[in-house]
Amino acid sequence: MTDNSGKIIKSINPSKIILPILIGLSVTGFLLYREFEPGSFSFVRFTFWSVFWLLVSFLLMAVRDFGYMLRIRILTNNELSWKKVFNIIMLWEFTSAITPSAIGGTSVAIFFLNKEGVRLGRSTAVVMVTSFLDELYFILTFPIILLLLGRSDIFILDAADAALPWYKNNFFLLAMGGYSIKLLYTLILSYGLFINPRGLKWLLLMIFKLPIIRKWRPQANESGTDLIQTSKEFSGWPLSKWIKAFAATFFSWTSRYWVVNTLIITFLGIKWLNWEDHFHVFAKQLVMWIMMLISPTPGGSGFAEYVFKEFLAAFIPVGTGIAMAFMWRMVSYYPYLIFGTFMVPRWIRRHFLSRKVK
Repeated sequence: MTDNSGKIIKSINPSKIILPILIGLSVTGFLLYREFEPGSFSFVRFTFWSVFWLLVSFLLMAVRDFGYMLRIRILTNNELSWKKVFNIIMLWEFTSAITPSAIGGTSVAIFFLNKEGVRLGRSTAVVMVTSFLDELYFILTFPIILLLLGRSDIFILDAADAALPWYKNNFFLLAMGGYSIKLLYTLILSYGLFINPRGLKWLLLMIFKLPIIRKWRPQANESGTDLIQTSKEFSGWPLSKWIKAFAATFFSWTSRYWVVNTLIITFLGIKWLNWEDHFHVFAKQLVMWIMMLISPTPGGSGFAEYVFKEFLAAFIPVGTGIAMAFMWRMVSYYPYLIFGTFMVPRWIRRHFLSRKVK
């Protein structure tokens, strides 16, 4: 395999935090200027409980990261120390924060794992399985939440959307399209991981013989080889380990989504939403996540704030949506930019520059 270390190191340059911060702050500032209304923040109350629930918001993000760390430990059979998995997760999240959402940090996660001591083949397998578990969480959770709610207005923004039949609602169509792609991807990956990895590789190579996509055949061949390696690593795993790995995934993603709920409580009080509303907010975030995946900006900057304000408008007082969206990003996004800015130079010095000195 070609050594892409130089290219990857260049892609995680801490200076790249400037663009997402500028985009996020610019969009936030513009929307605040355009939509601010005097008295719109009269709903907001800062009390002891506000501080408590704000700390709970940060705690949920810590739980999310701990779940990711625990999952890496499980998938590597505790081969890595807690310190090493912390480094991997923070660097992974930093990379996701400075690249477009559709790209994310997965492509360089293999590099981080390998440099922390996991052999290359196993690093590839671990990252592929984490992707599978993440998609499985969404595939299972989304229909369960819809059934529990028994309603379709999670796709509705305003009265104009409500008047449209479901098959003309753009958000519904986007969500269902995204869900279908995720479901298809998960089914294909499941077939390759647990049933016939070599057969799937053969099929990939046949598909990539088509003239229009032939130039990507070498990458398809490499992906097929990675899939076979992953199947060898994990197909013999006992069910108990899969349950543990999925449980870590479940707690990570659920904690991430409940951050919005706790922030609403922080500023508006615990009585602002009933339990059905809380699940409604949770379900809307699942739809938001699909939309954020198509954002061309680093970490969804700007786009995420706008979608948050629009999609959760029914649960937030008029005029406060963009401010709350900014707080949401302050809790769930900007900390990774800060961590990465300090960690990346130290990590590069430890893994590359120190070796050259020796």
